[in-house]
Amino acid sequence: MTACFRGLMRKLPGPVGAVLASLTICAGPAVADPAMCQPDLALFPDVEAAIRVEIADDPEERAQGLMFRKELAPLSGMLFIYESPRPVAFWMRNTLIPLDMIFMDAQGSIRHIRHAAVPLDETPIPGHVDGDPEPERLMILEIAGGEADRLGLQEGMAMAFPGLDQSRAAAPCQ
Repeated sequence: MTACFRGLMRKLPGPVGAVLASLTICAGPAVADPAMCQPDLALFPDVEAAIRVEIADDPEERAQGLMFRKELAPLSGMLFIYESPRPVAFWMRNTLIPLDMIFMDAQGSIRHIRHAAVPLDETPIPGHVDGDPEPERLMILEIAGGEADRLGLQEGMAMAFPGLDQSRAAAPCQ
């Protein structure tokens, strides 16, 4: 039997606070309330965080990314989604703000975090570290530089998102 606690967080006002208040946190695998699993929210039940996301799921949207943006609000970002897991590398061409890049596998588990990528830098940023036995990534979340640390995101944590195969998701929406 898994022990679960509902609505642990009511600190933030508005829709993000409502999402956090409705998360279900369980001892065992992280689980998100299915009503809160929405296509514009990336939920991290382990740290009770909800990030409003724009989706980049086709080649043109992924190529544009967050280029030319002058700011990115807290608890917001862009979620890059591929059709299938693959090796990936990003860069900061025409990106004017520092970004944290959170690279996730097909189960939604964080496999690598690149903190505060440098604006305008064209050096490739791989989605894995050398020696990673599974270097393929399905989703990449870009948020403002410093947000990953502020939220307490760490490698191994799971994201709940309805676009994941729920039968395999590390944090299913159920």
